[in-house]
Formats: sequence, structure tokens, C-alpha cells
Amino acid sequence: MSGLIRFAAMAGAAVSLLMAPAASAQDSLKQDTFKIGLLLPMTGPFQSTGWQANAAVQLFLKQRGSAVAGKKIEVLLKDDGGVTDAAKRIAQELIVLDKVDILLGFGLTPIALAVAPLATEAKIPMIVTVASTSVVVDRSPYIVRTIQTIPQIANVIGGWAAKNGIKNAVSIVSDYAPGLDAEKWIGQSFEQAGGKMIERLRPPLVNPDFAPFLQRARDASPEAIFAFVPAGVGAIFAKQFIERGMDKSGIKIVAMSDVMDDDVLNGMGDAVLGVISGGPYAVAHKSPQNKAFVEAFKAANGNRRPNIVSVAAYDGMELIWRALKATKGASDGPALVNAMKGMQWESPRGPVSIDPATRDIVQNIYMRKVERLDGELHNVEFETTPAVKDPAR
Repeated sequence: MSGLIRFAAMAGAAVSLLMAPAASAQDSLKQDTFKIGLLLPMTGPFQSTGWQANAAVQLFLKQRGSAVAGKKIEVLLKDDGGVTDAAKRIAQELIVLDKVDILLGFGLTPIALAVAPLATEAKIPMIVTVASTSVVVDRSPYIVRTIQTIPQIANVIGGWAAKNGIKNAVSIVSDYAPGLDAEKWIGQSFEQAGGKMIERLRPPLVNPDFAPFLQRARDASPEAIFAFVPAGVGAIFAKQFIERGMDKSGIKIVAMSDVMDDDVLNGMGDAVLGVISGGPYAVAHKSPQNKAFVEAFKAANGNRRPNIVSVAAYDGMELIWRALKATKGASDGPALVNAMKGMQWESPRGPVSIDPATRDIVQNIYMRKVERLDGELHNVEFETTPAVKDPAR
């Protein structure tokens, strides 16, 4: 019997030795691969947002390669369709099954808010490149944002309008958290600078019909309409504004940059010439970095323009790259987030940094006017407010 036991022990040891190299190789592969879970709306009403972000990620990888700090970068693109429940389920799968090291994207605020507890539990960094409601970064210590906050822009726009002769206005904002942020901060800064809000209107987020809200705004006879809708929906707003003849009514549009989205601006027609908007990026921004970025983006994407969504995704990848270099390839969540705090670089939009106290983006906000340049419509910057932090903090 003892001979059988000795044989079984020897056989077990042999099996262990045979298995050890395979397990070691598998562990080494996992250790050397850094997985990015890219969660975006590639279908549905917000698919243009998903397309822009994914195009920027692919451009970044094409330019920089797929390795950094000894890590092979693997991007797993998942389509959430802009649906919160689907996004939460997919994020859980990315964390548990795919074992991603970081999450990137988040096309809408409700999606970012739903996924935040999962990132906290798993201690995985969550780079928000689209969702812009101020409160988003507060929902997890692992969230870092590279796009913008709504108050960051709205506060500048409202103050600018009052200081430039607009005495009263009506706001039209999509009825969801970022829209409410825009309504609050534009109205607050406008009235603090001497303006008066006549009415606040909130069209639905899904399948919006702006016509009745535009008519109500027209009936109020304001000097201006403050407008905010998500990126990709601005063309519908502009079309219905023009169809109602409001471009000839003398009522000005002063908008968040999403309404005059660079991706679709050139198709809006001359009726939007002169429209004023505020935001952190325009294709026409003058800098060597932006010139190179726009040329490369258009060359890779059939001459289609980038917008703030693509720039934020590109910067999200830049942030990941820099953090991995700073940690010398260490990929644990706390180390990466700590490395990201306080980072600064020159983005296609201008100088940016990550506020170490809030993990939010600090950037210039530009007032822009729609003009025709080289036969195309562009948002042309004419005034800069430098290094703007989120005023909600």
C-alpha cells in the first residue's frame, strides 16, 4: 500500500511540474497585458457620441502603438446603446469576466452614475470622457474626468451674455441631469451679472421635439435663448429653430458647445452664422497640436471632423499612457488614480490638467462665433477664460 502511495505522490508531483510552466505563462500574459474596457453608445440615438470616442481611441493607438511601460494594451469595445441597465450589466461583465484594468467612456450621466459603485467595489479607475454633470466625479474615488463639467461652461456663458448687452433670456435645456446643471448655472451667472431669466423650458431627452418649446420661447419675446442639448442632437434643435423662422426674429441663440457640435455644424447651413456658443474645444482652435490632431483624425475617418467627445477620449488615452509610465507599469487602481491627480499636458484643445482635489478636468473655456472659413462653417474662438475649474466645487 505504501508503494502505491509513493507512486501517487510521484505522479502528482510530475503533473504539478508539467502544469507549472503553463500557469506561469498564463500569469505572465495577464501581468503584461493591460485591458481597457471601452463602454460607449455605438447604436441608438447617441451613436454619434460613441463613434467619435471610439475613432479617437483608435487614432491614439495607431499613433502611439499598443504598448507602454512594458504593458501590451488591449481595448475591449462594448456597445451599451445608451441604455443604463445594459451599461451596468456590461460593465459588470468587463470587470468580472474580462478582468479589465480600467474603464473608459460613459456616454451619458445616468450610465456613469450606475457604473460608479462597480468601479469603487472593484477598485478600478473609471475615466469619464463624455458624461458632464458636475456630481459624477463625487460618486466614486476612482473616477477621473477628461471632458468637461456643465457648470464649467455654463457659468462662463451666462456671465458673458449679461456683460455683452443681453438683458433677458429664456433657457431651453434637455430634461436630464446635465440639462438641469446648464439651466442652473447659466441662469445663475446671467442674473448675478444683471440679466433676467424670463422662462426655463425643458424638452424631453429621448425623441425630442423642440418645436413647441421654441414657440413658447418666441412668445416670451426674449433677447436670447440659452440652449443646451446633448452632442449629436444640436442639428435637430438648429433645424427646428430655422424652420420656425426664428433665425429672422432677432432672437439670439447663445448655446453650450454641444448645440453647435463641430461634427454636424457644417451641415446646419448659413442660418446658424453668427450663433454664439461657449465650450472647451473647436476644430478651428489654433495650435500646432490641434492642427496635427484634426488632420490625422480626418485622414483616418473619411474627412469627418472631430469634436469635444473625440478630443476627450483622446485625452483619456493620453492620461492612461502617462499614468502607466508614472507607475512604471503598475496597474492597481489606487496607484493609477494617484498618478493621474495633478497631471497636466497640452491637449488639442489647449492646456489641461487634472485637479488633484476633485479628479476633474481644468481647462480653458472659449467663447466662439459661427463663421465661414475656407468654405466651411466653424466655431471661431474670440474670447478665452483660462484654467477654469468646476465652479460647483
